[in-house]
Amino acid sequence: MTTSSDRSVKVPDARLIARFVEIVGAENAITDAAEQAPFLREWRDLYVGRTPVIVKPATTEEVSKLLALANAEGVGVVAQGGNTGLVGGQIPCESGREIVLSLTRLRRIRSVDAAGDAMTVEAGTTLAEVQQAARGAGRLFPLSLASEGSATIGGCLATNAGGVAVLAYGTARSLVSGLEVVLADGRVWDGLRALKKDNTGYDLRDLFVGSEGTLGIITAATLRLFPEPEERATAFAALPALDALLPFFQLAEAQAGASLTAFEFMSGDLLAFVTRHIPGTRRPVAGEAPWYALIEVSGRAGQAAALLDGLLADAAERGLVSDAAVASSLQQAADLWRLREAASEAQKGEGGSIKHDVSVPVGRIPEFLVKAGAVVERICPGARPVPFGHFGDGNVHYNVSQPREMERETFLAKWEEMARAVHDVVVSLGGSISAEHGIGRLKREELVRVRSEVEIDLMRRIKTALDPNGILNPGKLVSF
Repeated sequence: MTTSSDRSVKVPDARLIARFVEIVGAENAITDAAEQAPFLREWRDLYVGRTPVIVKPATTEEVSKLLALANAEGVGVVAQGGNTGLVGGQIPCESGREIVLSLTRLRRIRSVDAAGDAMTVEAGTTLAEVQQAARGAGRLFPLSLASEGSATIGGCLATNAGGVAVLAYGTARSLVSGLEVVLADGRVWDGLRALKKDNTGYDLRDLFVGSEGTLGIITAATLRLFPEPEERATAFAALPALDALLPFFQLAEAQAGASLTAFEFMSGDLLAFVTRHIPGTRRPVAGEAPWYALIEVSGRAGQAAALLDGLLADAAERGLVSDAAVASSLQQAADLWRLREAASEAQKGEGGSIKHDVSVPVGRIPEFLVKAGAVVERICPGARPVPFGHFGDGNVHYNVSQPREMERETFLAKWEEMARAVHDVVVSLGGSISAEHGIGRLKREELVRVRSEVEIDLMRRIKTALDPNGILNPGKLVSF
């Protein structure tokens, strides 16, 4: 795992720290180690960084001034939203050279245009707040993550977050029409446009979405809104075998079409983890099954439920579904979704977990699960794969829990070896080593290994052009 920056960045002295603090005000700067701690540790405890100061600007102008100063002085800057990232991209390095720029005070909803299906929000606005504002205008912002109460829209765009609605609405990239970005030298690009068509040269928006704060810092975004479905029907289905998973999805696609808004899957072992470790959860169907699917169908009132019932009946007749629970209330639907959303949290109760966020062509997911299981058993006999994810877009969270009798540290020491082997399977099937979490620090060296020299060279050229002094999120995504 990468643990340091590519280029030497300046260690800010007391005088320079005071200049950063002056821009945001002393009450919006954190230098005390105990107060800094929540900003410096990522959720899985893989990375714990250090920083001389955390600054919390409240305006784009303040972000501009901070970056202009950092660039002039050669100080590294790590932008951070809700600190929900899973590859270390939002954590400063252990050397303590970089300052942290927290965007959580940039949380204004600047405008909502229900008629134009657009809203403009600042980067520190949480995903849940964006969803609520959209609902207040009678519209839908469909990006949905388990961490949406703390994940910020800036972080979601910087990592091109996916979530459970990608099947119907696409990733974060598909849900934004314009950006406001502060560049490394402090200049501000105002690209806040609500246009569906804008064919005027290079698409700068797509350049910054998914760049993980290495090319510029997103301070605001114009988002795309959608009609709120009149009805959602949700079911949790038990499948008799892995071989039923793909045919069941294909049947759901054929029968529901665009009304199929979610098709999630999880292993039987993972459901056992959830009901064992997450209070208030229970199995929605009797008995045990090797695989489960969570299906959501959306549409007009009275149509979605009938469509889902027909799908489940047909799937059962074909032997693809052995049992199913259909939500009859909003609370029951939330309870079914809780089983899926708690999948990552539940694994902590089983000891160490080695995690892989990958994607493969949808039709090859079953093949991937079989082949990945074989390499995991070879590397660590007795390890327990508990895959889950967004079947409809090919995104598999291939997580592996430690053998029951093995020490946690011994198991986690196999992370790089296991990740490389799983990634080799992914690449052999035409897949990607990162589906929705990004590269950050965790996968930076793997990126170089699996992508072509031409691709890596192009990435480095872009990075050098936009951040020649290397101050933006040093040591993340791509080396240069």
